[in-house]
Order: sequence, then C-alpha cells, then structure tokens
Amino acid sequence: MVHNNTMLQRYERNPILKPLREQNWESERVFNCAAVYERHRVHIIYRAQGADGISRLGYASSSDGYNIDERLDTPIFSPSNPYEEFGCEDPRITRFGDNYVVCYTAYGKTRRWCLADKTRLAQIGMTTIPVNDFLNHRWNWHRRVYSFPNVDSKNCVLFPERFGDRYALYHRISPHIWIAYSKILEDWSDSYHRIVMSPREDWERTKIGAGAPPMKTEKGWLLFYHGVGKSFVYRLGVAIVDLSNPEQLLRWKSPILEPTESYEQGVVFTCGAVRLDGKIFVYYGANDRVIGVATCEESELLSLFEHGQ
Repeated sequence: MVHNNTMLQRYERNPILKPLREQNWESERVFNCAAVYERHRVHIIYRAQGADGISRLGYASSSDGYNIDERLDTPIFSPSNPYEEFGCEDPRITRFGDNYVVCYTAYGKTRRWCLADKTRLAQIGMTTIPVNDFLNHRWNWHRRVYSFPNVDSKNCVLFPERFGDRYALYHRISPHIWIAYSKILEDWSDSYHRIVMSPREDWERTKIGAGAPPMKTEKGWLLFYHGVGKSFVYRLGVAIVDLSNPEQLLRWKSPILEPTESYEQGVVFTCGAVRLDGKIFVYYGANDRVIGVATCEESELLSLFEHGQ
C-alpha cells in the first residue's frame, strides 16, 4: 500500500549523517539516533557499526537542527559486559531534573532459551548521566540497569514526568506496545504491565514500537512510533496520549513518513525528536545506513486529533 499524504517534510540535503570509512567503529552504518535540544543546540546520540557489526553510540550536534557542525571521532558509549556483547542499540534520551536518562537496547548473551536465538537476547538497558557532564562531553555514565532482565523487549521510551509517584515507560514485546510503571527508576522488577497499543492498520500490521520519548503539548503527549507492514517496510506514525493517563491514547490512521527516497530503501525509524524554531524536528535512521531529519509544524500534527479517530 502506498501513502502519499505524509506530513513530515524531509530536509533537502538529507542524509545529515553518514558512515565515516576512516573510523573503524562507524565505517559501515550510522542510524537510529536519540536527540535532545539544550543550550541552543541539538545533541544527537547515534547508533554506529563498523566491520565487526557491533553497535556503539556516537555523538554529534547541530546549531540549526539540520547541519551537523560537531561530531566526535570516538564512541561515547560502548558494550561493557556479556549482556551487551553484540551491541548497544537504538538510544532514546529523556531529561529528569539534572540528569539525562538514556534507554537503549542491550544485545548480548543470555542463559535463557528464546525463540529467535538460543544464546542471544535483545533487552532494555538504561543508564543516566548528569546534564552538565553530558553537555561538556564528560561521559560519566552511571550504573547500567536492565529494566526487565531476560525479557525480549525493545523500543523503550521514558516519559519525562512522573504520574503520581511513578515513572512510566513504553516498550515493545512484539508485536505490541506495553506500558510499565515503577517508583524507582533503577528497578522495574515489580512493575505493572499492560498493552496500550496493538497493530491495527495495514501499514503497521506486523508490529509497532515507540519512537521518540513522548513530547508534552497542550493537547496531550505527542508520541511518534514506527509500524511494520506485511512487506516489512518501516513507516512512522503518530499518536496523542492523555496528559494524566498514559494508558489512554489516539493514533492517526496513516503514516506521517514512509520510505520513498533512494537512501531510505524500505526503512524510516525514529528514536528522537525535538522542538526548534516553532517546528518539530524528527531524526530518523534510513535503510539502517544513514540518518535523515524531517520537520513539521507542531500545530499541524495536533490538528490531526481535533476530532478524534
């Protein structure tokens, strides 16, 4: 199925980040990136792979949201134990007070038998870093936590506010998006779980997953997510989440971005979005090879939900 009325407008000079052949750790792919706007810059944490196929996280930034004018030549976050032996993937970043919380997929070894592979598991990893350290490139990451040990799960996004006295996050146990709560950021072992979103439309029939961390607006939390159809094409969708109850949401029925460009090749996948100059900038991995950005007026996205679905 082809959807031509997508809302996000691509930057004409996409892709904005490509692999660097001279850097072994990011010589093959740079994709799926977190983004945060702070001190008049967009800060990007991107997933990178070299010839060894192991995912590490790199850093780049932009003063205008489009053009990369800073990029570090070494990773800022790398696998550190067997739970991450095959890579740290798909970061998302949320600010809480004086710290950034980074959620990512830890891809490594497990003793638990799982359907996809008897020795490998993708599970949610989480860590924090002081905002000042992050902005000054002091990579003092705190302890790494595995939120749901030995559970096959990905696409974790943390809400930037508590609901009552509880943190809340979305994550994906295929094919659904689930919600979990916890009073302690470092311990989700006793958290309440519930499915909040399931595949519905043809373009998302196979599975769905949360994209960028929810963004607060006057009408609700704006949630970007990806959907995968039967042909295994990745597209981006949008939903609006109730401000006080993250278990209540409405989604727009059509994609807001789908792969049509030569550098996208069947995949657009977001982990980060920011507000800048009255627009929302959505950063996305394209074809699991490069990174692009697409924008839209916030009011246009919110207008989709004026009359419900």
